[in-house]
Amino acid sequence: MLAETICSAVSAAGLGIAAVTAWRKRFLAATRIAAYSLVPIALVLTGVVDWVAGIAFKPSVWLGFGLLAVAWVLFATTRAIERRNGGTRKERRAAARAAQGEAVAPAASAPSLGAGLTDSRARPGTKSPQRSAAPAEDFSDIEAILKKHGI
Repeated sequence: MLAETICSAVSAAGLGIAAVTAWRKRFLAATRIAAYSLVPIALVLTGVVDWVAGIAFKPSVWLGFGLLAVAWVLFATTRAIERRNGGTRKERRAAARAAQGEAVAPAASAPSLGAGLTDSRARPGTKSPQRSAAPAEDFSDIEAILKKHGI
């Protein structure tokens, strides 16, 4: 009852402001103000105000909105984690299958930090040098550069 009275008063005040605006010969603005002022009374007459008032004062409705909020937070969290981990489940399975296969493509070039001669500089008829797993030999190129610069 109070909501209907307030909406009616707002509409009446808006129509009064529209009349004053029209009296000042600003008809376009007056028409726009009149349109906005008719909205509250229209909401009362259609029953939207009663519906909103019924929703606002029921605890079960607020519980429902709370559950919707929890569901939205859970959904957003799972999407964020999925993006961080690299895509959907299907994409992760495809990546895992690819990782189980060859680590390097068959026609891939040699790594830039090789130990010794590359295939293009090797003599024909000789085998390319074997790399050892010793970490000291992995840094031989870096050591040569440092020595060249006097470091």
